[in-house]
Amino acid sequence: MYHMRKASVRDLRYRFPEVELSLREGEEIQITKRRRVIARLVPDRSPAPRGARPDFLARLKKIYGRKRLKVSGAELLAHERGRD
Repeated sequence: MYHMRKASVRDLRYRFPEVELSLREGEEIQITKRRRVIARLVPDRSPAPRGARPDFLARLKKIYGRKRLKVSGAELLAHERGRD
């Protein structure tokens, strides 16, 4: 498959995960059979941002504010593992 702009029917059968990934990234793919375009696959919606992660620190500040916990997470883990 050449930069996934075109994919043959065979590519759909044997390399569908690659085709699906291209669609998720927002790329349109032309399906070919015997070198003729027979269909177009168009992504359903705009591509999802890759690598975008929630802001966990902001969530913690929203929940707890400036309140400090008496015991840290590392201390809780050490206690749980029996390494006091």
